[in-house]
Amino acid sequence: MIWLTWRQFRWQAVTAAAVLAVLAIALGATGFGLSTRFDQAGLSTCHSVCSSAASNFISELRGTPYAALFFGCVILMYLAPVLMGIFWGAPLIAREFEAGTHRLAWNQSITRVRWSAVKLGLIGLAAVATAGLLSLMITWWAGPIDHALSLVGGSPSFGGTRISPVVFAARGVAPLGYAAFAFALGVTAGVLIRRTLPAMAVTLVIFAAVQFLVPNFVRPHLIPPVQTTAAMNAFDNNEIMISSPGNKMTLVGNFSRPGAWILSNRTITPSGKLFTGPAGAACTGNSTPNACSNWINTLHLRQSVSYQPASRFWPLQLIETGIYLILAAGLGWVCAWQVRRRRA
Repeated sequence: MIWLTWRQFRWQAVTAAAVLAVLAIALGATGFGLSTRFDQAGLSTCHSVCSSAASNFISELRGTPYAALFFGCVILMYLAPVLMGIFWGAPLIAREFEAGTHRLAWNQSITRVRWSAVKLGLIGLAAVATAGLLSLMITWWAGPIDHALSLVGGSPSFGGTRISPVVFAARGVAPLGYAAFAFALGVTAGVLIRRTLPAMAVTLVIFAAVQFLVPNFVRPHLIPPVQTTAAMNAFDNNEIMISSPGNKMTLVGNFSRPGAWILSNRTITPSGKLFTGPAGAACTGNSTPNACSNWINTLHLRQSVSYQPASRFWPLQLIETGIYLILAAGLGWVCAWQVRRRRA
């Protein structure tokens, strides 16, 4: 049974090995050059105020092959789990139903549960191992960039820090959970629908929906975020927006926590309500920026910030990975149960 499963999977395995080999060569050939740039920027020996050197390092990477490879790796880590779910998971049992070969397999001495368990276990482990190797290589290669981004509080052109939603899914152990879940989801869709193409489409839609919902609505609350409130100083690099009609005013205060994931940053009145203006005369017309800032400071506004500190990167990774592995195990049980009860 193991030999037959491997024989059916051999071309997918060869493709995955080829992708890993090409990526290893590309990352190995450029990784030491990236580390050299990191050392030359003085970041490897910097232990106190390093934001200026980190900012220069990040600026020098923009428009270089290193930046292109950085984003290419992020995209690859987003695509790898869902592709394994679509092309490895969905056809695994669905094509057996379509071809009718499941009848032959189910009439042998091997039980249905063992038949499905071997398929799920062997190919599932291959999916998790592939995602793990991809994440290991990419996390190693991007280490200097991630460290520099944490020192400057992130950069929009590089997707923020490693704990921010864009980069988080492409680092650490979380991709292992994504791969296990996507693969199990694909197999489950194939077992329930019994048609390969519809199962592939359903896998794509559901996995994309989960990957949107978890970072936006679940991950921020896996660990209660840190809440902080402080007096606002309008002269401290704040963003001021005034819209009409009504001179509605929006203030976004500057908040610096190296590597943190900012969940919300609101300006509130002394009574705790969200400040929306209206803007005073000092902030409209031909008034100077200093006059506007002075007027804002007379309002005694406060800045309320909710965030996940950089130190919670690994706890969040482990918790989220555990959730996806539990979901994958649940889907695997559904597959085995459905295979056992289906009529040949």
